[in-house]
Amino acid sequence: MKEIIKIMICLLLLVSGTSCNDFLQTLPDNRTQINSATKINQLLVSAYSGANYSTLGELSADNFNDNNAPNENGVYYNLASFSLQEDQYYAWQPATFSTQQDSPSYIWGSCYAAIAAANQALASIEELKKNNNSLDLDAQKGEALFCRAYHHFILVNIFSQAYKDSTASLQDIGIPYSTTPETVLVQQYSRETVTSVYNHIQKDIEEGYNLINDQIYNVPKNHFNKQAAGAFAARFYLFKRDYNKVLKYANDVLGSDPTVLMRDWSSKYQNLSAAGYDYIDPSHACNLMILPTKSLFFRSIGKRYGITGDAQRSTINGAGPTWTSRLPAFLGKVYTITGHSDYGGFIPKFVEMFEYTDKIAGIGFAHIVRTEFTAEETLLCRAEALVYLNRLPEALADLQIWNKSHLVTTPLSEPHIKAFYTLQNTVYVKKINPDKMSAAFIVSDQQLPYIQCILHFRRIESVLDGTRWFDIKRYGIEISHAIGLFKVENLTYNDPRRAIQLPQEVISAGIDPNPSQNSGTNGNIFSLLNN
Repeated sequence: MKEIIKIMICLLLLVSGTSCNDFLQTLPDNRTQINSATKINQLLVSAYSGANYSTLGELSADNFNDNNAPNENGVYYNLASFSLQEDQYYAWQPATFSTQQDSPSYIWGSCYAAIAAANQALASIEELKKNNNSLDLDAQKGEALFCRAYHHFILVNIFSQAYKDSTASLQDIGIPYSTTPETVLVQQYSRETVTSVYNHIQKDIEEGYNLINDQIYNVPKNHFNKQAAGAFAARFYLFKRDYNKVLKYANDVLGSDPTVLMRDWSSKYQNLSAAGYDYIDPSHACNLMILPTKSLFFRSIGKRYGITGDAQRSTINGAGPTWTSRLPAFLGKVYTITGHSDYGGFIPKFVEMFEYTDKIAGIGFAHIVRTEFTAEETLLCRAEALVYLNRLPEALADLQIWNKSHLVTTPLSEPHIKAFYTLQNTVYVKKINPDKMSAAFIVSDQQLPYIQCILHFRRIESVLDGTRWFDIKRYGIEISHAIGLFKVENLTYNDPRRAIQLPQEVISAGIDPNPSQNSGTNGNIFSLLNN
């Protein structure tokens, strides 16, 4: 049969004037061969996810309220959400609209596609080094390892429970940690434990960090440059609670004078667009890594769900330990949505950039550029680590740098922190339950006001980024969502819904779903408002 097929191919090629031998000697796979440093660099461009987890993170957390639920004055609206998947996020229900941008399916697929590109780059680097041992591909290897570690970090913090400790997290189901290229049509994967995933991430960080070299990039801030790698490592070790390593990497990023890395909030802008473009400007020292994403998040803000009420007072329009009413940095920079302030406020941290695939039809893709790592967030990571190392004066110094950079003229002091962050000040202070998650995660009475201050500053710093959801998970913060007129969903510190359910198509492919996610306790919305 093989000979017959060969004869038929040759007859066809004779008619076309092509040599039979030439055809049969051609590789059947016409994909690009990764056989040079240049091609590995090109491949690594694909090792960054195009997904944006802001919609999922913000609606799952406490930075948005439902405008259709009565506020403290009993005022409510009848607004449509931008997408039905937003209603599911806000109610902590599994998302069924899996094909849309900003969906769990899109995040899962885009992150694993980036991981696949990183794994192929690592395999190609190894193969090239076998053939030419003098070839220097260390920087590319470092970038690939960080891309692999980072995307697994995002996935495990979205689709699994928060890291507790190395023993307790052995009981929590993690995600598949992929370390080899995709070479078969259907690859079978199994989920590891959260502890195992964190161990893999740590290994990739430790191996890759010293290999990173900014000199291979034309635009370093579009890649895991040295500062971005240090910022990610500091965040990872903060979540893992290895505080000495947080200091090691944060110190590398911040240098001897962190003040020169802080954002300049004194700038004035003529409109929202100008402010949004300036915020993501890679020339700013504060922006350590810039990531473009395909996202419709900009269109979601201020419809049914918006930054209103306590969510607004806790972030973009509220008091703090050394300021009243509104953080000075935000004066003149908070925009109202849909012409009505009750629909929500907005800080222009990005603008939508539209890519037309067909201008006549008016179709294409909406893009949002994320400032994925910033000097301010790294500074707050260091401050938190210093608190747990009982180096409170140093933590206070870092918090004062953040405070002053946001144009606050009153210096931050320990009395300010202790007076403001009390359990009675419920808008800015949330009850934390880390000890219930892990017996090793103890916050002392002396440390507690500092931790509440850091969580508040982190919430302000990360508003609209989606990472507030990660802080809620890792500290066991309990929150409630008032939904419509008569429903309240409560999320306890150990609620299974803190791990976002896997996309249905992933479950259908054979990967185990998260444990049963029953609805939380429903209550009357008016009783919630009176509490």
